[in-house]
Amino acid sequence: MKNNAIYSRRELIKKSAILASIGVLGISWNAFSSTKKRNYKLSICDWSIGMQNRTEALAYAKKIGLDGVQISLGSVENNMHLRQKEIQKQYRQSAIKNNIVISSLAIGELNTVPYKSAPETEQWVSDSVDVAKTMGCKVILLAFFSNGDLRGDEEGIKEVIRRLKKVAPKAEKAGVVLGIESWLSAEEHLRIINAVGSKNVRVYYDVANATEMGYDIIDEIRRLGKEYICEVHLKENGFLLGHGKVDFVKVKNVLDEIGYKGWIIMEGAVPDGADLFESYVTNAAYVRSIFT
Repeated sequence: MKNNAIYSRRELIKKSAILASIGVLGISWNAFSSTKKRNYKLSICDWSIGMQNRTEALAYAKKIGLDGVQISLGSVENNMHLRQKEIQKQYRQSAIKNNIVISSLAIGELNTVPYKSAPETEQWVSDSVDVAKTMGCKVILLAFFSNGDLRGDEEGIKEVIRRLKKVAPKAEKAGVVLGIESWLSAEEHLRIINAVGSKNVRVYYDVANATEMGYDIIDEIRRLGKEYICEVHLKENGFLLGHGKVDFVKVKNVLDEIGYKGWIIMEGAVPDGADLFESYVTNAAYVRSIFT
């Protein structure tokens, strides 16, 4: 996406300095922003902070001032390493040490190795249910972009439905939700969900992706409701949150309206050339100012 960000690097540094001065005075940002009770817990994707598949993501998110981290199951290179007991232990220890929650899991590798066709991905998704239960997570993001795109692929959609039907009973038993994130519309997502026939298969709603596709995100969120939205990504590729196409005040209001109680998770929201940490400190402050 072309960069038309309002904040310059200098402005970001200025904002970071202000937040740092608050810390020097002995006032945490959480205390400063909690004059009203927060309705939503705020998390971030490990890949958005350049720490995919790394336990250091938890400490980094805590430093930003967040409540949680969405972590990746792994990659082809590490054989989906979160399936290993030792790796799970390392993440749990880091979560305790940093007093931060692992908010959910994600299998981003499905963008490269598609769930709709690659045989090994059935095992990945099945195993991820076990991992989520062990890690105390309730949601697993299943990605359908790039090689996994479902748009105009009826055979791919049929295969995804077949595979989800097969794994859904396991997810139901474990109390884990499989969230479909794709370029599809709310109606197209509902077609898949209804065909699978499980309350544990839902939509992972990304406001930026839906906006990019030209969907009316407020109408779609209402249409899906809390029954079908398992988690929400706040994103503005190439922009800070609040300085792109998405009206996050309206997003918050409609989430309130439908009674959504899940996590809100920041994804890509860093202008070109801007400092990553400073950007997400600013993004977190912006989100906290609205989602209260």
